[in-house]
Amino acid sequence: MLSSLARPGATRSATAYAAVRNASHTVDLVVIGGGPAGYVGSIKAAQLGMKVINIEKRSTLGGTCLNVGCIPSKALLHAAEMYYGVTKGKSMAKNGIKVGSVELDIPTMMKNKEKSVAGLTTGIKGLFKKNKVTGLDGHGTITGPNTVNVLDEKGAVIHEVTAKNIMIAVGSEPSPLPGVKDLVVDEKIIVTSTGALALEQVPKKMIVVGGGVIGLELGSVWAKLGSEVKVVEFMDTLMPFADKEVATATQRILKKQGLKFALATKVVDVKVSGKTATVSTQKASGGETSTEEVDCVLVAVGRRPYTENLGLDTVGITTGRNGMIDVNTETLATSVPSIYAVGDAITGPMLAHKAEEDAVFVVESIAGKHAHLNWDSVPSVIYTHPEVAWVGRNEEELKAAGVDYKKGFFPMMANSRARANDEAEGFVKVLVEKENGRILGAHLIGVGAGEMVLPLTIGYEYGASAEDIARTCTAHPTFSEAIKEACMAAVDKPIHF
Repeated sequence: MLSSLARPGATRSATAYAAVRNASHTVDLVVIGGGPAGYVGSIKAAQLGMKVINIEKRSTLGGTCLNVGCIPSKALLHAAEMYYGVTKGKSMAKNGIKVGSVELDIPTMMKNKEKSVAGLTTGIKGLFKKNKVTGLDGHGTITGPNTVNVLDEKGAVIHEVTAKNIMIAVGSEPSPLPGVKDLVVDEKIIVTSTGALALEQVPKKMIVVGGGVIGLELGSVWAKLGSEVKVVEFMDTLMPFADKEVATATQRILKKQGLKFALATKVVDVKVSGKTATVSTQKASGGETSTEEVDCVLVAVGRRPYTENLGLDTVGITTGRNGMIDVNTETLATSVPSIYAVGDAITGPMLAHKAEEDAVFVVESIAGKHAHLNWDSVPSVIYTHPEVAWVGRNEEELKAAGVDYKKGFFPMMANSRARANDEAEGFVKVLVEKENGRILGAHLIGVGAGEMVLPLTIGYEYGASAEDIARTCTAHPTFSEAIKEACMAAVDKPIHF
């Protein structure tokens, strides 16, 4: 998600994005940040009849997600999967498709990625116009419970906004690599997700520091394009936040695709010399240090709220762990009743769709509407191939809480569509309360898992039982039949396994 205070990007011209310089404005709501939380909240507030101003510093709307995150990464993941399928995938030949010489054109790949980004970010600008949301260019800083100044690149005040309510939707930035002093991120050799989405050539060797969503997705991109990729993860498992069975299976699948892994390992030093970097690692528990020379180091150890010069101290708003803004989790209000914070700036999963829900919840609450927010039912997706998705609690969490549960399991190998498409890796696992079959969590690996998790998310949100889904007719042949069968397994027995 985008920080309105993000460093990269030039300021839009006034003619390109509404605003008269040196003006005073009085509105119902001012939103600081034009990412998924900021732009969605702004539009929803306008639809509810509020007069809204959105402040954004980046040269385009849409935040990290649309500019240097979710959308461009999916474009590259798709391109990388096509290239991999032609050059190394076995499915093409098995299906009688023979391919001759294949050439990788990185500049064209990047242009296509940028075209997708440009279309979507421009679209948000059009939605602002359609819904009468006023956009102001610049850096938003809070000056009082109901006032925000907009600063230009030199720090001069160019707008003064008075609002009944303020919503902070500033997003986040990549966290620095812990334990490594004076590491300079040049986005060429030492890169964050931003640089990893814009490399000009395929690195011969790449180390990815962090085995979470960003590390696995972007590591997968460059591995499939020909790089020798090693993922270094401090914990003893990938995706420490995921179900362990899912994490283990995901590692096994990605290893077959060429990725290497060093778990329970930490990076203790990185030295850049010329066009390469020497990375020193050791076991998380300590011991001997080993070194490796690589062409690129992707630092993907998480993200932190971007709150620089936001003015929190001015109004007495406090922050907690890793800079998260403290809020009342039932209202998302800060210690100042008229100021709210949402998305990556506060606790909860740093996901664009969670941020959007936060923002809608806040503006509906301000408007006096019935507002609903349930972070427990926010689905997570990792867009590797195959995809990984889950919602609700995993087995480790249920065991730790002493919950008496049952597991329904169905492998994609037993799914007819997956077998026909030669995409049979993965499984669907549904965890239910033993007494009544209520869905407590669902975990998937498979093609389109990010789409398949939806019915299970709905079931989880509305307290459905596995039997409810097991008894729902599902089209054949589809990947989604694996969901029905896993739910059948949780209730009684599946048919096809």
